[in-house]
Amino acid sequence: MLPALWVSKTGLSAQDMNLTTISNNLANVSTTGFKKDRAEFQDLLYQVRRQPGANTTQDTELPSGLQLGTGVRIVGTQKNFNPGSLQTTDQPLDMAINGRGFFQILTPDGTVAYTRDGTFHLNSEGQVVTASGYALEPAIVVPPETQTFTVGEDGTVSITVAGDAAVQVIGNIQTADFINPAGLQAVGGNLFLETAASGAPQVGQPGVNGLGSVLQETLENSNVSTVEELVNMITTQRAYEMNSKVISTADSMLGFVTQQL
Repeated sequence: MLPALWVSKTGLSAQDMNLTTISNNLANVSTTGFKKDRAEFQDLLYQVRRQPGANTTQDTELPSGLQLGTGVRIVGTQKNFNPGSLQTTDQPLDMAINGRGFFQILTPDGTVAYTRDGTFHLNSEGQVVTASGYALEPAIVVPPETQTFTVGEDGTVSITVAGDAAVQVIGNIQTADFINPAGLQAVGGNLFLETAASGAPQVGQPGVNGLGSVLQETLENSNVSTVEELVNMITTQRAYEMNSKVISTADSMLGFVTQQL
């Protein structure tokens, strides 16, 4: 009976981690640019009591063996980078990428991070920064006398100043893409870091070579579907209950043996 207890224990642990993943998705349902996670399960090693294909006699073999599984584990969580819905705002510094790509963000330690969150602001020096104060890369500095601020779909940033109707280009936003975005490391703050699994960033002009275009006064919502996550939560709950039931049943069988023998 004891093997059943241990197998069920791995099931409880895996479903608990799965519920943690689902709860994180639901918690970030309103987070701009958030990408949901999906837990990936894998069965554990098998105890082979009779090898499939082994000879039972000189001329016969086993069509199937005796293999006992030892449980399950979660081997990873995969980010789903399907785009979220786009929401129009009235803020000129709000931006979204319509398609593939990430905004580049310069962190305080000099590392370039990547994000789909286009909620930008101006700091005291007029530089475009994130809500955490991290600068957009390449840097965009808006003069204090700016009257209008415009970002084109190709990332061109232009302004007009008081007393001058001429349009001035002050910079170009470049976006980055990865061969395997799911391999990026999520570090919180809506930021991702490059890893060996993601591959090197491919930086370029928005709207060119497969990169999505930049939309001003627009934000990308989270791609979490509350209905889907609630269904996943119910499924996880039922799986947890069934594993708990196996433990209860195994315990009852052990109790019966100890009382009768």
